[in-house]
Amino acid sequence: MDVVVAGSHGLIGSALVADLVARGDTVRRLVRRGAEPSDGVGPPGGVGPPGGVGTTTGGSAASAALVRDVSWDPRTGALDPAALEGADAVVNLAGAGIGDHRWTAAYKQTLLGSRTTTTSLLARTIARLDTPPVLVNSSAIGAYGSRGDEVLTEASARGDDFLAGLVEAWENATAPAAEAGARVVWLRSGVVLAPSGGALGRLLPILRLGVGGPLGSGRQWWSWITLTDEVAAIRHLIGADVRGPVNAVAPEPTTNRALTQALARALHRPAMLAVPRFALRIALGQFAGDLVASQRVVPGVLIRTGFTWTHTEVQDAARWVVEANEVSAPR
Repeated sequence: MDVVVAGSHGLIGSALVADLVARGDTVRRLVRRGAEPSDGVGPPGGVGPPGGVGTTTGGSAASAALVRDVSWDPRTGALDPAALEGADAVVNLAGAGIGDHRWTAAYKQTLLGSRTTTTSLLARTIARLDTPPVLVNSSAIGAYGSRGDEVLTEASARGDDFLAGLVEAWENATAPAAEAGARVVWLRSGVVLAPSGGALGRLLPILRLGVGGPLGSGRQWWSWITLTDEVAAIRHLIGADVRGPVNAVAPEPTTNRALTQALARALHRPAMLAVPRFALRIALGQFAGDLVASQRVVPGVLIRTGFTWTHTEVQDAARWVVEANEVSAPR
């Protein structure tokens, strides 16, 4: 395959590029020269350095030859259509990190603009091509809002909070590509579990010290997916006859308490000290509401299209995260 990747320096993007190259696919990375990359999305579906899937793309001359960087600038609308010409797919993972800063009014605009500006530019450019590639556009299960114990599928109604509105605008920005006949997939990712970075980047070190525990009540549903399966799901959706929303989560959602306890067991540590909701609010502001939101999301489309997960049980996922983290930790 020939795949264009926007947001290639984030947690998911780095792992995806490494995986594609390892399989012999060619990759065009869209890069903004002179700017620090801010790619991917925070929990649900967090960001951070790569871990656990593939290696860096600079490991050999052969692998390096499969990767080409192409300049673009979403702020000015600069993207040569030739950068996408002939590609089988465009995977858009770009966007400022949800949990990187407190949600001030200014940062909310950054979150929105970093998603809609990049997505709109890619969609408009795809619409100009004679043969439009598949567009797999990053999204999030934040689309559904906090819904308690309700089981949520791709057909469920949207939520009405800030994140749900953000996701709606993000997904709507793909419209030019869909209207031009491109197959567009909205990759609604859950909490991406990885050995480093992402949703667990701050949690694992605390649990390793034996002083961590559930967030808030711990009863909220966290729909998760490992980085390995997130990357595999993207590859699957490039080829599957699917369009519209796809929940990128494991088949069995779990509670925040159960996930935390599984990680603690894998670390051979206790996980007794719950973090009260008010403390989260003081430390993180409005973003704390996202951490205690309950989203019991199931992957109906992935199941229907025959996707196979590597990690289906949270205990197995926790062991993989901890073991891979220990292997990659500096000595």
